[in-house]
Amino acid sequence: MKNLYINNRFFFTLFGVGFTYILAFFFPVLMWVAHGLLTLVVIAFIVDFMLLFNQKNAVQAQRILPEKLSNGDQNSIKIDLKNNYPFTIKTKVIDEIPFQFQKRDFNIDRTIDKNKNVLFEYILEPKERGEYGFGNLNIFVNSPLGLVSKRFAFQKEAMLPSYPSFIHLRKYELMALQNEFLLGGIKKIRKLGHTMEFEQIKEYVPGDDVRTINWKATSKRNQLMVNQFQDEKSQRIFMLIDNGRTMQMPFNGLSLLDYSINATMALSHIILKKNDRAGMMTFSKKTEHKVAADNKSGQLRKISESLYNIQTNFFESDFSRLYQDVKYTIGQRSLILLFTNFETLDAVNRQMKYLRGIAKNHLLVIIFFKNAELQSLINTNPENIQEVYDEIIAEKFEYEKKLIIQELRKYGIYTVYTLPENLNIEVINKYLEIKARGIL
Repeated sequence: MKNLYINNRFFFTLFGVGFTYILAFFFPVLMWVAHGLLTLVVIAFIVDFMLLFNQKNAVQAQRILPEKLSNGDQNSIKIDLKNNYPFTIKTKVIDEIPFQFQKRDFNIDRTIDKNKNVLFEYILEPKERGEYGFGNLNIFVNSPLGLVSKRFAFQKEAMLPSYPSFIHLRKYELMALQNEFLLGGIKKIRKLGHTMEFEQIKEYVPGDDVRTINWKATSKRNQLMVNQFQDEKSQRIFMLIDNGRTMQMPFNGLSLLDYSINATMALSHIILKKNDRAGMMTFSKKTEHKVAADNKSGQLRKISESLYNIQTNFFESDFSRLYQDVKYTIGQRSLILLFTNFETLDAVNRQMKYLRGIAKNHLLVIIFFKNAELQSLINTNPENIQEVYDEIIAEKFEYEKKLIIQELRKYGIYTVYTLPENLNIEVINKYLEIKARGIL
């Protein structure tokens, strides 16, 4: 009888019967009424018990899980529930979701007509990568009487991995094809000059760029001929992710490392769709999780697997070791996007000779983050001395970030300085801008 649960309605009914017995102590004529009510309660309890426990496979339920969870995104978990009872039931669904969510009040109530089934879903938003273990899918069923409940347990164990964000890859792909991203308005990428590979010579049609006219072919054919180009392909793009202690800072539940990993996944998808070669590596005391730049069909999965178990550590990142590994690992000129977080100009100056060394042979883009908490203190209306001090300090930190951008730009190093939640769109925009300008 471990699946039998007595509902509050039964205890409330017993309380009413007990109160009737108390009244019968003062008014003996109510004694028979109390006996009758008690008998009815006992009969109703037995009938309710028989209704729920007299049928096998009376309820069927299935938890429909995705193949894997997308870290930092809203993931849909579906439940298919069928009522095989010959009457309408009320159900309480309690799914034992992974402990990482720390959700103690999970409860979904549904009323299901006889011989019908319902399909509903709930949302989980993981904030860290790794394995998430689901427990029982518990269904508590009440008959119309509602005195007792029967528990049904399904799918006792299920393990689901949480990978770097992949749900919105298709959305970013569509945006990249249009060369525009919605970020406080539409930002269009403007192509400057010809940065494309020659494909063929064709006849001129109205609307073709007159600058592409091939005069030698025109003179031979005695009609206007133009050169046709296609986007330059197979360029090497490397994403270097700092997993040192500076990347442990959390914003909205995700660390800067997780934001960088999600952006790497989104950018890798766009790079491969553009027929360029995507590669990545992580570094702290040494470089790890290296994936050579390639554009084969399984490259995105290979990058995703490499990013799956990356964690931050408490070490100071060694940029001298990074410089050496980049020098001997990446031989051909490439676009290198370096995800890190510099808080002060002194921190940049300590690493500047290594960054300049990388930028000498490659096109280097440093990606670092705005502090969302400090941004909320700027351009406010302070009401007391403490708020004035807070705003001044926040403006000082913001000014130092601008000095960092100027110092890097002085040595031909590009930057992306953005809020963590806008990182995906900003890095993809920077990649498309570099492609359009043909500076790689």
